[in-house]
Amino acid sequence: MDLAHWQGQLWLQRDFCLLAGASGDTQPHAHYAHQAMLALQDPLRLLIDGRPVSERFVLVESLCPHAFVEPGQPLLALYAEPLAFSAATLRGVLGDVPTEPQALLARLQQAPRQPLDERVAQALQAVDELLQDRLGAASLAQQVCLSLSQLERLFGVQVGLSVRRLVLWRRLRLALLLSWSGSSLTEAAHAAGFADSAHFSRTVRSMFGVQAQSLRHLRLVD
Repeated sequence: MDLAHWQGQLWLQRDFCLLAGASGDTQPHAHYAHQAMLALQDPLRLLIDGRPVSERFVLVESLCPHAFVEPGQPLLALYAEPLAFSAATLRGVLGDVPTEPQALLARLQQAPRQPLDERVAQALQAVDELLQDRLGAASLAQQVCLSLSQLERLFGVQVGLSVRRLVLWRRLRLALLLSWSGSSLTEAAHAAGFADSAHFSRTVRSMFGVQAQSLRHLRLVD
């Protein structure tokens, strides 16, 4: 096994992703999703906001910088969108984390989601439908009958990101899904609305601390 690359199986759902496998070699990074991790062998070793942590269960909240101290750590890793799950909800749901992926999937599918303003929900649906287009925040606000400042304020409260950053996150999620489904990195980048594969690669490196190519060892499970 090449320890530099992330390895394992992925279950990708509407508002979370579950990985069962082993960590790769990462640089310090921060991403939108809350990341909850359970060690399958030795305690996980990470740097969280520059502080060393060694625990069997670790929850890294949204946008908090972190990195793995060493690659090849066996784990279950959950990436959950803050617009659906609060950190407090995740701590409750994962209080005694099952080590079987299917049991954890069932628990997450039944977990309560945070309520969203109907206009935010409409905007999020529009984002997902128009990712291949040059989607601007102003046009998105117009679609849901809000001013840009009103939409940005709602996103700040309920989503935790600006409209532009949320669109970038959703583009990244779509591009990764296409890559795991068999598309080349260039094909996936263009299909998800990135300017080019270099833009996609920079985004992966910024948000996940790895080269995009290193994530292609993960296997998508239906």
